[in-house]
Amino acid sequence: MTTDIDYYELLECERSADDGALKSSYRRLAIRWHPDKNPGDAAAEARFKAISEAYDCLKDPQKRAAYDRFGKAGVQGGGGGSQGFGGFSDIFEDIFGQFTGRGRAPSGRGQDLRYDLEMTFEEAFAGKTATLAMEVAALCTTCDGRGAKPGTSATTCTTCRGQGKVGMRQGMFMVERACPTCHGSGQVIPEPCDTCHGAGRVERAKSLEVKIPAGVDDGTRIRVAGEGEAGQRGAGPGDLYIFVALKPHAIFRRDGTTLFAQVPVSITTAALGGEIEMPGLDQLPASVKVPAGTQSGKQLRVRGRGMPALASNGRSTGFGDLVVQIDVETPVKLSRRQRELLEEFQVLEEGAGNFPAQSGFFAKIKGVWSGLTD
Repeated sequence: MTTDIDYYELLECERSADDGALKSSYRRLAIRWHPDKNPGDAAAEARFKAISEAYDCLKDPQKRAAYDRFGKAGVQGGGGGSQGFGGFSDIFEDIFGQFTGRGRAPSGRGQDLRYDLEMTFEEAFAGKTATLAMEVAALCTTCDGRGAKPGTSATTCTTCRGQGKVGMRQGMFMVERACPTCHGSGQVIPEPCDTCHGAGRVERAKSLEVKIPAGVDDGTRIRVAGEGEAGQRGAGPGDLYIFVALKPHAIFRRDGTTLFAQVPVSITTAALGGEIEMPGLDQLPASVKVPAGTQSGKQLRVRGRGMPALASNGRSTGFGDLVVQIDVETPVKLSRRQRELLEEFQVLEEGAGNFPAQSGFFAKIKGVWSGLTD
């Protein structure tokens, strides 16, 4: 990110903007690019520093007058370098700005917006209508987005003759850049709108209802066309992208459309077999048959009781499965009679072949020891 970009362009303001418009634009951009909101993003940090530098200059009347006349050389006390061209980093900014979120697209299309939506497993299972509240740059109703005071209109920029770009020679190369006077629009506004100060849009609170389909997963991205920021001076709006984040669940975890639940069962149920019932995310009971001799860690599958499968068109195409993992629980408080019965069982279990895993394990150990003594 280079700070040689025009200060007015950095603050997304016209050169005729008053102090209030400069301050409003700076506050909006500073919030968007603040390092605390973009942790680990070096480009955002550089953008924030550049915006702060621009505002520090333009909020001072004397510095602003010097900048308007001489550019950065007038406020930094130095002259060298070619004014209006900041090197190859500026070229990359102009070309790639619209993809990285830095700078403004030449068409003036509004910026895309991101909204992080937190949902529960139950909401993701059933779907929901979410009400989103946000601050956006909306179309100015005073001038209908044209930027000019009602009754007046924009005129052709005399610097670029309406082309929106100017050519500058850099050694052997001729490089085209956005016109510094009209910022690429090809027009200037002699009498800016009093409401939006020529921007064609104003910050406004917005409430939007969006239908979230059943089956969305953590990280699902939903595009809502045309609900981003308004474009500049009547250009098309950007899009809104909703990113879903699922809250952890107390019972279930998820892998795609499959739901997993770890369920404790008594040692007698695991040994003799039985049936357990647990509610699914649809709050209806799911009956799970536990075979006799079930070991801890055994997974039992219940078909069609998992999450809805979300298709590309947002419609559900069926359901995944519910996988119940058995956790055999040993009793911790035995009555005298229970202890007597278990002691009787212990005598009967010896040599009965009821514990093949245990027998196999100690057979392996015996084999290892025998190999060491040979």
